[in-house]
Amino acid sequence: MPLLVVLFGYSLGSQTLPAWVPEQSNAAYTVAGLAGALLLLASLLAHEAAHAITALKKGIPVENITLWALGGMTEMGKPRAAGAAFLVAVSGPLTSLVLGAAALGAGLGLNALTGWAVPAAVMVWLGWVNFVLGVFNLLPAAPLDGGRVVQALVWWRTGDQARAERAAARGGQVFGLLLIAAGWISVLRGAFGGLWLMVIGFFIMIVANAERRHAGLAAALHGVRAGDAMSSPVETCPDWLTVERCIDEVAMQARHSTLPLIDFEGRPSGMVHLPQLANTPTPQRETWRVRDVATPLSQYTTCAPDDFLEDVLEKVHRSSGMRILVTDGQHLMGIITARPPPDRARSRLRDQHHEKDISDPQAAGLALSGGPHHRHQHQEGDRAPQENLQDRGARDEDRVPVRHAPR
Repeated sequence: MPLLVVLFGYSLGSQTLPAWVPEQSNAAYTVAGLAGALLLLASLLAHEAAHAITALKKGIPVENITLWALGGMTEMGKPRAAGAAFLVAVSGPLTSLVLGAAALGAGLGLNALTGWAVPAAVMVWLGWVNFVLGVFNLLPAAPLDGGRVVQALVWWRTGDQARAERAAARGGQVFGLLLIAAGWISVLRGAFGGLWLMVIGFFIMIVANAERRHAGLAAALHGVRAGDAMSSPVETCPDWLTVERCIDEVAMQARHSTLPLIDFEGRPSGMVHLPQLANTPTPQRETWRVRDVATPLSQYTTCAPDDFLEDVLEKVHRSSGMRILVTDGQHLMGIITARPPPDRARSRLRDQHHEKDISDPQAAGLALSGGPHHRHQHQEGDRAPQENLQDRGARDEDRVPVRHAPR
């Protein structure tokens, strides 16, 4: 449950209701405060559901609705037209205002018809909070809904979506600073509720800064295709290797922090990050397959070389970060990443590898003599090395028991 909902519910039961409806029992105030908090939570869900339903009607994909400490958030794709962006943005605040009017009317009617003072007070309070929620969200500052409305209007007026995003983001930066200043002045005057204004202001300013950077990036990437931004050829690792062999033969010589995995057919099957290898317990490295500790392909973003990079970035899975696999059918063509290889993770693997060399004379001999190491690159038409790896992997399958690590 969002923290603000809890605080509003507590304030309702401990302060608002005793002032509006005195001489009631503490149990009545507690139950009414809890009911008010749940009704407010339902109002927040209705606000976000209005965004989601309107987006779906306009053909905009919706990922999820999240309720968090400061309210709610609906994650969705980018609108393709200014009109659709306007309708999606305004639907949430309008829903809150309608709910506010309905709750206020219900509270006044309940009090007039039944004389139930406490339930009527809860409904009036709910109506007031929804009015505040609707009006606050209509303020012209991203990421508030009002900022989205401004963005849609500027987009419609100028025809430039990136310019509209920058304008809304600048409004969010200014508004965030104003909230922080107002909160600081309130605290100096002894009103510690101003701390919440400062928290909300910091949040708005941080998100607005991120959106302004995103708008600039989108403008720079306009017309750029995934094939132009990918790294190729790609260093890959057979997914049937044990973790130990992956570290010794592939990871120690890899130039990137993340290695795509390929199966026996040469198709991408997942991605393994260097820290995933380094964090694997040493006793299990000789029995666990690298695919057991890797992240499955379904959690990563894939695209074709001719896809526009701006559109691809809208589909990036947040859990996987900025790692995009570029494929042509079932073959891996390249990879798009945002960061260079981290030296810290590779140094950790190298230190662990060095300790193994010292404790294992045979391994030490290989290391000192420049023993065999392989850098696997997925290149179309390069079949002989892959077939050799398949034969070695098949022998490993017969010799090493498969242990699937929990994900």
